[in-house]
Amino acid sequence: MRRIAVTGASGLIGSALVRSLTADGHEVVRLVRRAPRAADEVRWDPEGGDVDAAGLAGCHAVVNLAGAGVGNRRWTEAYKQRIRAGRVHGTAALARAVASLDEKDRPRVFVNGSAIGYYGETGDHAVDESAPAGRGFLPELCVEWEAAASPAQEAGVRTVFTRTGLVVSRRGGAWGRLFPLFQAGLGGRLGDGRQYWSFVALHDEVAAIRHLIDTDGLSGPFNLTAPNPLTNREITAAMGRVLHRPTLFAVPAPVLRTVLGEMAGDVLGSARVLPTRLLESGFRFAFPEIEGAIRAAL
Repeated sequence: MRRIAVTGASGLIGSALVRSLTADGHEVVRLVRRAPRAADEVRWDPEGGDVDAAGLAGCHAVVNLAGAGVGNRRWTEAYKQRIRAGRVHGTAALARAVASLDEKDRPRVFVNGSAIGYYGETGDHAVDESAPAGRGFLPELCVEWEAAASPAQEAGVRTVFTRTGLVVSRRGGAWGRLFPLFQAGLGGRLGDGRQYWSFVALHDEVAAIRHLIDTDGLSGPFNLTAPNPLTNREITAAMGRVLHRPTLFAVPAPVLRTVLGEMAGDVLGSARVLPTRLLESGFRFAFPEIEGAIRAAL
């Protein structure tokens, strides 16, 4: 049994990770933004850069999954600042807290969330962890986000960055919005549908995080995406086949740009991302194909 601290424990990935860990008998410490109400809670203020470091003492791992949802609303300047503050300031605060502990009490691994937004627009070109960062709000955010973990790295803590793709789940995220539309027969491609979507089943996302926690020697960036990314057009067809619904509707790119603003670039952009380092580390996906991932979510 290990003691593992998790931020974002109430989110889509965090709640699934907590369920998996506790089911296997591990002790989970949840970092919360309010006053702790239970022995397994630790106070932190990500935007303010404050963490109760003593609550992390003796943890084997710290997993940082906190942050305002990128797809929750239009990217106004104020909301972009909120996205950045939660991720960058929160990561820096956690990394400093981890580094401040005595070596005997210090976590052995720091798993910090990131995203395939790091690569920006890749078109039809497949990229892996060796590719440079792209340009734009999301790539620049991811670079800052990962760099904020440097205090933990400098203290000798094994540090991992999970560059997550689009998580296939009915519980939340982008797919949580897609499922009701497709089940109602209102699903369809976005724009011309030629943009690549790099997806990952929620089951595989959690399994990959646990693999990265448990496997000594793994550090740096890992793409948490299934090995077979598909275009939006192909994924739309797969959703129709699995759900037995028509996929006749399409949302033109100009409409998306009007409704979503700057965020439309992320929806219409192409990210063909491969999990090269994850596969090389010995991880095996339970749902490498899109139809299996959709059925798992159902």
